[in-house]
Amino acid sequence: MPDPRRVITKPFLPTGHSLAEKRPRVQLIVDRILAMPDDEVAATLAATSVLFAGRHRRLEDIFERSFALVGDRVPGLSELTTQRRQLVGAYFTHEFSIEAAALGNPSIVAAPDQSGLPAGALRFILSLRAIGEGHLSSVEFRTGVIDASANVTIDEPGPHPSAGTRSRTAPTYAKRRFRAKLIELGAYNEVARLVVDPLPEQFTLEQLDRAIDGLDDEQVPPSIAFETIRIVHWLASSNYEVSYDAESDVSERVIFPAAPTESRGIEDARFVRFTHDDASVVYYATYTAFDGFEILPQLIETSDFVSFRIATLHGPGAQNKGIAFFPRLINGRYTALARHDNENNFLMRSDDAHFWYEADRIQEPTRPWELIQIGNCGSPLETKDGWLVITHGVGPMRRYTLGALLLDLDDPCRVIGHLDEPFLLPGDAEREGYVPNVVYSCGALIHGDTVVLPYGFSDMGARIATVPLADLLGALGSPAASSPPVPGGQTRSR
Repeated sequence: MPDPRRVITKPFLPTGHSLAEKRPRVQLIVDRILAMPDDEVAATLAATSVLFAGRHRRLEDIFERSFALVGDRVPGLSELTTQRRQLVGAYFTHEFSIEAAALGNPSIVAAPDQSGLPAGALRFILSLRAIGEGHLSSVEFRTGVIDASANVTIDEPGPHPSAGTRSRTAPTYAKRRFRAKLIELGAYNEVARLVVDPLPEQFTLEQLDRAIDGLDDEQVPPSIAFETIRIVHWLASSNYEVSYDAESDVSERVIFPAAPTESRGIEDARFVRFTHDDASVVYYATYTAFDGFEILPQLIETSDFVSFRIATLHGPGAQNKGIAFFPRLINGRYTALARHDNENNFLMRSDDAHFWYEADRIQEPTRPWELIQIGNCGSPLETKDGWLVITHGVGPMRRYTLGALLLDLDDPCRVIGHLDEPFLLPGDAEREGYVPNVVYSCGALIHGDTVVLPYGFSDMGARIATVPLADLLGALGSPAASSPPVPGGQTRSR
């Protein structure tokens, strides 16, 4: 269940001007702090540290980062004493309750580190959509162990959540990807061409800004220049890296909105443990960035859950919520499930994990419990009988329930099994919440002969269901329902 005591720190920089003083509010607050006597500075900082030090790791570093942001806006602060710098930072920092409203929509993957476990046990990482103040969503994590009998234990989360640190290394952009996304957004006009075309094939934000600054005012139509440049910057800011203290617990790492494209939240991350043909492993997650008006499908990539790379997905298939990668290449190509028309399930193929142009519809809403719309509940799970796909359907009274598909291993466009009825429905204790009558998942795994399915209920909390794999495959009409899952990828448990 959500715990409002789990808080991160964020910079607090009031906007606007004082009507009486006709100065920026940030400047006005700094001047008030500078006017404080030294003994009052010391006492206020000491009291603040006592009140908040136990809630955050390295509070002094947090204050210093906030001070640096203020120093970029207010000149003449470089000679301040350490105490006064820290106090300025404290005044321009605030706490944010990351899961005050809800905690749900989980996905689950095998953790990178499987050392020190009993025979038959699996350590996992659970991702969750944390909904905090103002219904702003971020990605949180939990860890735990599934034992040989499929009993699930979830570890207590660490006490000091953190939003991490944006990389200070300038991100590099691939021009072909950048241009392709501008075309999709309908923004590759004469202004965008003047900016992007002269850039090298790999360019930095600094080079992009120089290209914008070099625009000839007489050459650029003012009517479209402002909006085009806004979109160009909006797109560039959606690609970044964030990292965390390697000594922190995984459960303390919070992927918090860090770009204008995510200003109203990061929603429904679908994590998958992806194994390449050379046996190397990377974790991918697709999620939906939302700025209050538009959604943008994004991709997270990590190998260690310490550093995360965030990038934009491209192509007509990457236009809506609910993209889920298969856990390996199929016939040498990336494969994913999607619902880019907001109604049907599609299968997509690509030679590049960032570009999605080919799509085939594989499922339409046909049963009463899914007539409004359908979608996937995370990455497909590989069994000897086929790809097991947990799905969701929306029925009367907008009730969400979970079903399942079975896809052919070699040709996953071919549906070989479909549940006639949902196998997970909101129980009496799960119906009430911010969004009632909903169960929803963003990813399961297979451990031994059991499907381990975490799910969120009614935008309130999260639970874990376990389902015998043979029973589920049998209900899907599998001719060999008792066969065990194949090793490798997300289905590997031992």
